[in-house]
Amino acid sequence: MGLLLLLTSTLLFSSFHSGTALNADLKITSVDLSVEPSNEVSRGTNVTLRCKGKVLTSRIDALIRVYTISKDDIVIYNKTTSSSEDFLYHLPEARVSNNGKYRCRMHMMGEEMGSQAVTLSVTGMSTPILQLSKAIVTEGEAVNATCLAPGETGSIWFNFYDGSKDVDKIGPSSNPVMFRPKGVGDHVIRCSYSVFVMPDKFSSPQSNAVNVTVKELSVVPVLTISPQDNVYEGDALKITCSVNDAMKYYPDALLLLSQGDTLLSTGNTSVHANWTVQATGPKLIIVCRLYVRSAEKVEMKTVSVTELFSVPTLHMSPSEVFQGDSIQLTCTSKILSYDKLGGEPLIYRLESLEDNMTQANGLFVFKAKKIDFNYTCTVVAKGIKKKSNVLAINPKVPVSAPKISVHGSAILGRELEISCLSETGTPPITYTLWKNNKQNKAVRVQEFHKPAKFTVLVSEPGQLHEYFCRASNGNREPELSEKLRTAVIVPMTEAYLMVLPTSGDISEGHSVTLICSFTGTPPVTVGWYRDSDSNALNLTTTKINTTSYTFILSKKHSDKYYCKAQNRANSVESNRVELEVGMAKWKKLLISGTIILVVSSVVMVGCVLFIRSRRGERKPSAELSVKPASPKSDDSLTVTLTHGTEVYNAATDAASFYDDKGGREANGTRGSVASLPADVSNRSSYNIPVTV
Repeated sequence: MGLLLLLTSTLLFSSFHSGTALNADLKITSVDLSVEPSNEVSRGTNVTLRCKGKVLTSRIDALIRVYTISKDDIVIYNKTTSSSEDFLYHLPEARVSNNGKYRCRMHMMGEEMGSQAVTLSVTGMSTPILQLSKAIVTEGEAVNATCLAPGETGSIWFNFYDGSKDVDKIGPSSNPVMFRPKGVGDHVIRCSYSVFVMPDKFSSPQSNAVNVTVKELSVVPVLTISPQDNVYEGDALKITCSVNDAMKYYPDALLLLSQGDTLLSTGNTSVHANWTVQATGPKLIIVCRLYVRSAEKVEMKTVSVTELFSVPTLHMSPSEVFQGDSIQLTCTSKILSYDKLGGEPLIYRLESLEDNMTQANGLFVFKAKKIDFNYTCTVVAKGIKKKSNVLAINPKVPVSAPKISVHGSAILGRELEISCLSETGTPPITYTLWKNNKQNKAVRVQEFHKPAKFTVLVSEPGQLHEYFCRASNGNREPELSEKLRTAVIVPMTEAYLMVLPTSGDISEGHSVTLICSFTGTPPVTVGWYRDSDSNALNLTTTKINTTSYTFILSKKHSDKYYCKAQNRANSVESNRVELEVGMAKWKKLLISGTIILVVSSVVMVGCVLFIRSRRGERKPSAELSVKPASPKSDDSLTVTLTHGTEVYNAATDAASFYDDKGGREANGTRGSVASLPADVSNRSSYNIPVTV
């Protein structure tokens, strides 16, 4: 039915989605699902699921609606209707099998919408009823039990109990169940059931109690043993296991005759066995068992047995061996009954999976194999065979000469880890560290190919060459390693920086050399630095205790310089040397010459001006006509003189000079004539035509 509903809903869903276009005149706005009267109800309540769908439409004709109800995502009901009323799904007399999550989905004209899930919880289960087919049975007889769960539905499993013990658990298809109460006396039988609503399980209370009485079987097994006293190993015993005449009522009965874990014989009504006694202890227990249906009856008797010889023991010498070494195995057994043996010797036999060896004295000598192997020893006399426990022999692999090494770098003044390891050898291996033929430390290693580790303090540069190690894993001579070959690193202790040249002119364009000296084990990485820059100016690695760096100076190189020296142990920083870079010589000469020239010019001009200022007086401006000495030039030059200027003063001085002389000089080859106006003293400026 569920499969049919699922197929129907699938077809409806596919039919409604066959087209891609939606109806413009219809829209499902909401689908709500509610539980009435409540989401939580007690058993037997009539429950209704109400599905309410709201639709917006402009159509006036009846619209076909398809409702789908699902429980735990499985479709349980489909309904097609043209009614616009709420869709109701009824659950009459609800049971716990109705528990779950429900959803409602509405399909209409290509539109569909689903509701939110609502949970229905039903509490309460009916009390089961137990019915038994018999109230009195004999041992092994079966009883048919039927457990009823009135009114319950769903997937039901039944449980049966005998007192507090579970008897059986079955599904509904196996009800009733057949079981056999075990033990004579009264038994109280009950049952219960469980309803599975995945993933949950709901269990009912227990049913009514029904009493069953189990009566004892009237048949018992009878065990006879002859002889039963003064029995020695190797004696023959006649043993009979049988039942009385009542056995004819139980044709399916079974007899078993056994000694310890050894089954001697089986049968239905009577069992006979002639058994040669072999002592596995001071006393033997013979058991006769009778099985009728599922009932078991047991009779047992004890027989005291005297041993002829003891169980052998197997010993190995030496206690540990190496591959290929000679090995001796000794098998021993103590004779306990000389009279019964009658002087018959004990025969010893060594057995393994690959070979067997026989010796009268129980002494076996051979070479140890390269693999682990097991041996047992057997002793035979008077037809009696006894076997020793298994002796496991595990030949050792000798240790190889160990290799000695260090972990990390050996640094003076620090601790160092030394490792010793043998490539081959059966653990445990004892490693011993030696120094100058004196034992230093010892370590026992239990794992294969795991090195022994020793921690020492490196106090001297040549100290490590005195160490070696020994390895031993047994009674053989220990193997020795070579002496440790590891250089000791002396840490950097100091660094010193000097500059060349040490004195003189350190100026632009000259080269300067920074020399860094240090102490410590090479190789040493040296870097040159300046205070104004954390990046190294240069890095180099050297195997000696000094190195240098040369560069051409410029004014920007004025700074404090230092070097850093680093080896595998540590690093040190040198003193700081300050460089003041002077100006280049040609710049100095140029500046000096320029300064001298400027100063000289200023002094000369000052002197001239001073002398002229002393001569002159403030006079009106005059017009000065200067004619060139050469008669070929007719061009004239007009100069304007203004009061207060040096040129004006010079001009007025010259006019005064000529006036004082009372005459004018004629033009010469190097001379010139200047004519000044008469009113020169009354004018503030003059335009003096000058002819050159």
